[in-house]
Amino acid sequence: MSPGGRAACALAGVSMALALVGGCGSGDSGGGGDGKSITLYTCVSDTTIGPVIKKFEASHPGTKVKLFRAPTGDLNARVAGDVRSGGLRADVVWACDPLTMQDYANQKLVGGWTPRTAIPAKYRTRDYVGVALLYMVAVVHRGVPAPKAWSDLTGPTYSGKVAVPDPAVAASALGALGYFAEDPHYGMDFYAQLKKRGAKQVSTPDDVVTGVAEGTYRAGMTIANSAYAATKAGSPLEVRWPRPGAVAVYGPIALAKDSSKTSTAKQFISYVTSRAGQQVLARAGSYPVLPGVSGPTKPPGAPVVSPDWATISADKDGLLARYQKIFGAS
Repeated sequence: MSPGGRAACALAGVSMALALVGGCGSGDSGGGGDGKSITLYTCVSDTTIGPVIKKFEASHPGTKVKLFRAPTGDLNARVAGDVRSGGLRADVVWACDPLTMQDYANQKLVGGWTPRTAIPAKYRTRDYVGVALLYMVAVVHRGVPAPKAWSDLTGPTYSGKVAVPDPAVAASALGALGYFAEDPHYGMDFYAQLKKRGAKQVSTPDDVVTGVAEGTYRAGMTIANSAYAATKAGSPLEVRWPRPGAVAVYGPIALAKDSSKTSTAKQFISYVTSRAGQQVLARAGSYPVLPGVSGPTKPPGAPVVSPDWATISADKDGLLARYQKIFGAS
């Protein structure tokens, strides 16, 4: 998809439109309504979630998935609205980072069951299981010197021409913020230096890709699958995995505690964590977590780092507040 197309998708997400993927089925043993028709809330991209739903429905005749998709910030708003008006209306939630999902689990909105799976334990809890990875990488306009380390983005080469996604909107940006804030070689000073050099905050990683491809920015922080998709479509970009590494953020899936369609919901979650589901996800352009399933481009020997999720979770609000003192709220 072109950067312009990806931006259009982002705008569609911000509008928080409820898309119906397929029609309604007939009932099963679940509570009221169409037992084989479940509702999925997610922040996962259209290009990934569409094929997964299509294959699941094909392998489970009569089952339909209603989809609500929005960026993480808007997904949180939707969930909060549900809670205020009587309760979560989703049967399954597929988040883009463990912090968001843990917030839902703490509110007792999701959890209590996970499927049997070979997905590594570091991506699993008793309430949810990671099913996809995002990698925060650097992207530069073709011909612009590429950063070898993240700290290079604070240098004169990119002065006034760096784009960063908003961690209050994008889960991957929040994960990156958490990692850098805890790294003694970076800390919040990394963001302060970016701002001092004129870096601009945009909404989503796709907005970073669009801005760098159009030449509005020379470089930016974005997610690998978005950047590689844009280069494949012909955008004038180069992707780099700077030292100390691309920041890995896993996206978990969970059962809604008050779902009346638990049988079908569990089938969907089990499918996404299965080899077949992970292969569909990988072919759609996302990085799978199941060992042995090949995913999108990842350079040999590319460095990868992971946030300390427990530490970030304990200080999420404070972390965002410190960031917003530098870049402002969205």
